[in-house]
Amino acid sequence: MEFTLFGDLVGGIGLFLLGMHLMTQGLRKAAGPALKQILRSATRSHWRGLASGTLITALVQSSSAVTVATIGFVNAGLLSLSQSVAVIYGCNIGTTMTGWLIALIGFRVQISAFALPLIGLGMLLQLVGDRRRLGHLGFALTGFGVFFIGLGILKDAFAGLEQHIDLSGFDYEGIGLLLFLLAGFALTTLMQASAAAMAVTLSLTASGVIPLAPAAAMIIGANVGTTSTAMIAVIGATANAKRIAGAHVLFNLLTGAVGVLLLMLLSSWLNRIDATRFDLVILLAVFHSTFNLMGVALLWPLTDRLVAFLKQRFRTQEEDEGRARFLDDTLLQTPTLAVEAVAREIQRLDTICSRMAREAVGPGGNTERLQAEQLSVDRLVGKIGGYCQKIAENDLSSEVSIILPTSLRIARYLNEVSRLACRLPEYWDALTDIADPTVRQQVLEYRQASVSLIDACEISAAADTDASDAHRQLNEIEEQYQSLKGTILQATTARRLKPDDAVALLDALSHIHRLDEQAGKVSSYWSGMIPLQRRQPSVAAGHA
Repeated sequence: MEFTLFGDLVGGIGLFLLGMHLMTQGLRKAAGPALKQILRSATRSHWRGLASGTLITALVQSSSAVTVATIGFVNAGLLSLSQSVAVIYGCNIGTTMTGWLIALIGFRVQISAFALPLIGLGMLLQLVGDRRRLGHLGFALTGFGVFFIGLGILKDAFAGLEQHIDLSGFDYEGIGLLLFLLAGFALTTLMQASAAAMAVTLSLTASGVIPLAPAAAMIIGANVGTTSTAMIAVIGATANAKRIAGAHVLFNLLTGAVGVLLLMLLSSWLNRIDATRFDLVILLAVFHSTFNLMGVALLWPLTDRLVAFLKQRFRTQEEDEGRARFLDDTLLQTPTLAVEAVAREIQRLDTICSRMAREAVGPGGNTERLQAEQLSVDRLVGKIGGYCQKIAENDLSSEVSIILPTSLRIARYLNEVSRLACRLPEYWDALTDIADPTVRQQVLEYRQASVSLIDACEISAAADTDASDAHRQLNEIEEQYQSLKGTILQATTARRLKPDDAVALLDALSHIHRLDEQAGKVSSYWSGMIPLQRRQPSVAAGHA
């Protein structure tokens, strides 16, 4: 093979990838908030998710860009995992538009007639529009032109390649198809762009280097090869990101299997199609779209099961904590043992909530983690409540009848602790950016006292049932809170604090004060969870 031909191949692929990059980036920035708005509309139904994924991927010509955006929306709570899976289905349909773009324009129109003018017009718009939407659109037009110039070089290079490589004796069925499938997978993995592998495949077919069946095998390989991008992208990522990548991998493996099955059945017929009578490039685009649509049709009724399967994988620590560990249904026939299980689950729930409270009241923590823990607490409280209802269906002793309502009361208080802790990040600026040094110091001392109270109120397996220490600290912190409010009001009157800042600070302190009260109630009522024969005299629970 001549060095010039090799250079044309490498350069053509490079220009194609550069054009794809410019076009994708330009269209994403030009669309701006519109992409987010389209994705938000996907929250209404699975069908909208499918349509949104298809439309956006066809628009920006990058399934990876849409997948990354989808992951962000799931983590932000704007899309559920179920809805994001529908978007992933749409992404795979949208990627087939690249093949149609190449087939209908790239090999049918004289590229130089419009590619170079597009580049010139695009750069003019980019210069005039600068970083505004017009400039981004110009960037996309430039990429569009470079995209087709690279495609033209590839087509000419592969036309010359036919003179240097004789594949007439190659087996285009069975093992031979598998080798072409692996070639498509390898190309996509190496270039991290299925569109580039698609362009190479279509160019080989248009130039007559390979017939239709091996080209179809390469397209299947390229389709499956996109999973490597997803798997690389989620290394060290969140659980939801890994689940979405898992959905992407499962979908592409299934569609690949469907495509291989179709190919095995049709390969001998496909290889006999007369290239002078039929446009093989169009047929490849049809094949690419067909097996992706068949994959969606097969997985669509199984989406809920797929989501349930994915939720059991890649679980975070916070999600695992939301699973009950002691509420065994086999204990329900023995209410005294079942109540012990509830007590142990509440102890674990208290550990989670106390950790959240310390993180929120202290120097500040991870907002995303607090939100995840809040969801776990909600689930765990619901399971404790449901388990208590099952216990109540039995013939209960008077002692167990008293303990069950106390269990629900403590669980509710702990749920409130977690909710307030999750809200406190909204006030971190108000708690730290305080103009008056005296107020700032007193706020710091109050927060430290609150953390100390949380420690005193925390339940552990070996905790003393006497709540007197926590009760004493709660009284002290109540006096400190009232004194601090007076100091803030005086500083505001003396103009050492702005009124808006004072209001925000008082709201923040009110949240901490409410959290302290809920923690104190947990400590007070915990003695009611202990069986009578093991209880010690304690301070009466006076914080109903």
